[in-house]
Amino acid sequence: MVVNETNIKAASDGVWEGDNPLNCAFPLLIVQVIIVLLSSRFLAFLLRPLRQPKVVAEILGGILLGPSALGRNQDFIELIFPKWSTPILESVASIGLLFFLFLVGLELDLSALGHTGKKAFAIAFAGICLPFALGAAISLFLRRAVEEEHGSAGYWQFLLFIGVALSITAFPVLARILAELKLLTTSVGQTALAAAAFNDIAAWILLALAVALPGSQDHHKHASPLISIWVLLSGLAFVVFMVFVIQPAMRWIVRYYDGTMHEACICLTLAGVLVSGFITDLIGLHSIFGAFVFGLIIPKSGSFSDRLVERIEDFVSGLLLPLYFASSGLKTDVNKIRGAEAWGILALVISTACAGKIIGTFLMAMMCSIPARESLTLGFLMNTKGLVELVVLNIGREKKVLNEEMFAILVLMALVTTFMTTPSVVAIYKPLNYGGLDSSTPGDKGKLRILACVRSPQDVPCIVKLVESFGTSSNGSIKLYVMHLIELTDLPSSISMVQRTRRNGVPFIHKLCRVTSRDEIEDAFSIYEQVRDQKQRLKIRHLKSVSVLGTMHEDVCNVVERKKVWMVVLPNMVTGWRVVNQRVMEHAKCSVAVLNHQEVGESSTISSSEGTKRVGVVFIGGANDRKVLEIGSRMAQNPKIIVTLMQCSDNTIASPYCEKEIDEVAVEEFKKQCEGKGVDYEEIAAAGNLGEIIEAIGRRKEYELLIIGNRQVLTSYYEMGGVEVSTLVIHGCSENDRAKTILGDNV
Repeated sequence: MVVNETNIKAASDGVWEGDNPLNCAFPLLIVQVIIVLLSSRFLAFLLRPLRQPKVVAEILGGILLGPSALGRNQDFIELIFPKWSTPILESVASIGLLFFLFLVGLELDLSALGHTGKKAFAIAFAGICLPFALGAAISLFLRRAVEEEHGSAGYWQFLLFIGVALSITAFPVLARILAELKLLTTSVGQTALAAAAFNDIAAWILLALAVALPGSQDHHKHASPLISIWVLLSGLAFVVFMVFVIQPAMRWIVRYYDGTMHEACICLTLAGVLVSGFITDLIGLHSIFGAFVFGLIIPKSGSFSDRLVERIEDFVSGLLLPLYFASSGLKTDVNKIRGAEAWGILALVISTACAGKIIGTFLMAMMCSIPARESLTLGFLMNTKGLVELVVLNIGREKKVLNEEMFAILVLMALVTTFMTTPSVVAIYKPLNYGGLDSSTPGDKGKLRILACVRSPQDVPCIVKLVESFGTSSNGSIKLYVMHLIELTDLPSSISMVQRTRRNGVPFIHKLCRVTSRDEIEDAFSIYEQVRDQKQRLKIRHLKSVSVLGTMHEDVCNVVERKKVWMVVLPNMVTGWRVVNQRVMEHAKCSVAVLNHQEVGESSTISSSEGTKRVGVVFIGGANDRKVLEIGSRMAQNPKIIVTLMQCSDNTIASPYCEKEIDEVAVEEFKKQCEGKGVDYEEIAAAGNLGEIIEAIGRRKEYELLIIGNRQVLTSYYEMGGVEVSTLVIHGCSENDRAKTILGDNV
C-alpha cells in the first residue's frame, strides 16, 4: 500500500475499520521502539561475557536493523522503517539526546577537575593533540572521497570534524569499563578518568567551532567568515549569560526547594533544558550545547541535582537514548564501503585513531614518570569512543560534511576502538586488587575490625546498634570500615558515582577528601563518631564499591583479606542483590553478618546513652554454635548488655556430628571469660526444630537480640527474618569450618 507522505495520520482507526496501524505515525513509532530495545538488549546479553559497554550493542543493533543487514530487505524497510517515519524517529531520539546531555552536564562537576593535578591535564592534552594532528593530516586524503559527492565541502570544517572524531574519549563509557575491570580506584583509573573529563570539555569546544564554520551546504546562503565569528560570539555570550544570570537564579531555587523538590521546580528545570537547546539552535550551534551548558551551571551541592537525576534518568537513558544510538546505526550502510580503496581508508582511519591516542598518551605518561605498562594501559583506555563520537558524526552528516561512505567508516572506527579497549587492557594490565590498601600495622593488632556494607541510609541505625553491642572500654578499640555498595548501571548517574569514588573510594579514606561530602551515609556515621564516648575508641573509615552485582563480592572479599576483618555486615538484599550476599558468604574468610531489618523505630538512635539491653545466646552444639559463644562473650564485655546463655538439651535438634567434648570446653571457656560480667544461664529442653524454638523464644520478647547457631545448612537465613525479635544467626559452615553469621533486625 502506497502511503501519502503529505497526509500521515498520528493514530489509526483500528484493524476493524480496515486501517493498518503501521501506516500511522504513533503506532509505527511504538513498534520501532520495541524492535530497537529488544535488539539492543539481546545483543547486550550476547556481548556480556566479553564485558563490552552497552553502547556497542546499541550501535550494532541499529546497524543490523539498517541497510547493512535486515534493511537490505526492501519489504522490511518499507514496513518498519519507511522513509516518511525517519524524521519522527530522529526527533524523538533527539529529545532523548537533549536531556541526556543535560544529565551529563548535571553530573559533571567542574570543580572536581581542579583536584586532578597537572599530570592528568598533560595526558589529556597529548591525547588530543597527536590524534587531532594525524586526523588533520589524513583529512587531505579523505576529503577527496567527500568531494566526489558533495562538491567542495568546507575544508576547515571537514578537518575539524575528522580531528575531533579521532581525538575523542568517551568519559561515560570509559567509567563503565574501568568499573567492570576493577580499576576505578587504581592510579591508572584515576588518571584516565580525569584526563577523559578534560578531553570531553575540549571535544565540545572543538565541536562547537566545527559547527560554527560554514560548509558546502551554506553556499546558497551568504557564506562568510563573519558568520562563523558571529556564531562563536553569540555562543560565548550565551555561556556568559548562563553563568552570571541563570546560575545565581538556579542557586536560589536550589536553596529554596532543597529537601522538598516541588513539582514547579521540576517543570521549570525541564523547560530550561528545552529553552536552552532552542537558543543555541537559533544561534547556529547544535541544540545539545544549550542543554549541556544548562546542566553544567546547576549547583552540585545539596540533594537537588541527585533528586533531579533520579526523576528523569530512567526514562531518558532506558528508553529514549537507545533510539539515538539505533538511529545512528540505521544511517550506517556498510555496503557503501566498496572496493579495496574504501576498505583501505577504513584501515587507515582505525590505525590512525589508535596510533594517535595510544602513542600520544603513552609518551606523555612516560614523561610524567608513569611505568611503561601503566602508560600503555592509559593509551588503550583513552582510545574509548562513545556518545560524543556519534554526536559529532551525526552532526557532520547533517551538515553534509561527511558522505554516507565516510559516515559508515567513522562509525565502524568508533565500534572497533571501543570494542578493543577491554581485551587490550586485560591483556596488558593485571594490577593487584586494591594495591593501595595498607596492610595491618603492628599498632592495630588490638583493634576489632568490622566491615559494614550499606546500600542506603536506612541501613545505618542497625549497623550502629551492632557496633554499640561490642564494648571497647576494656576490650581494645573498634575500627569500622563502612563500604557503600553502589550498583554500576548504564545510567548517567554512574558518572557522579565514579567521580565520588575517584575522590573518596577504595582505598581513599574520607578524611583525605577535600570536597564537601554529598553522602548522607558518611554524614550519619560522622555524627555518630562525634557523639560516641571518646573512651570507647572507635575509628571509622569510608570506602565505596561501584560495581556490577556479579563481581561486587570481589570488592568486599579483597578488603576482608587486606584489612584482616573479623566480621562483615551486609544489608538484607532484595531480589537481584542477593547474589552479592551469597557470594560473599561463599568466599569471605571471616564471619558474614546480613542485616535484615524492616523499619527502625525511635529507640534505634545513634546515641550511646541508652539503657541496658538483653541479648539471648542459643547454644545447641557444633562449630557454628561455638562461634555464637565467641560473639556472645564479646558482647558480654559491654556493661550495658546483659547476655543470657540458653543451652538446648534436645538431642533431636543436635547434629550427629556435634563434638560434645569440644562444645563443653567452649562453654566452660565462655563462662570463664564472662565471669563477673552480666551473664545469666538457662537450660532449654524443648522439642521441635530450630525455627520453632526461635519463634517460642521470640514471642517471649525478653531479648532485644537473639543469637542463634544455625547448623542446618539448608535453612535459609531469610526465613529467620520473620522472628518477632532481632536475630543474629550463625549460618552455613563450609568444609573448612568457616562460620557465617547472619544478622536480622526487625525491631
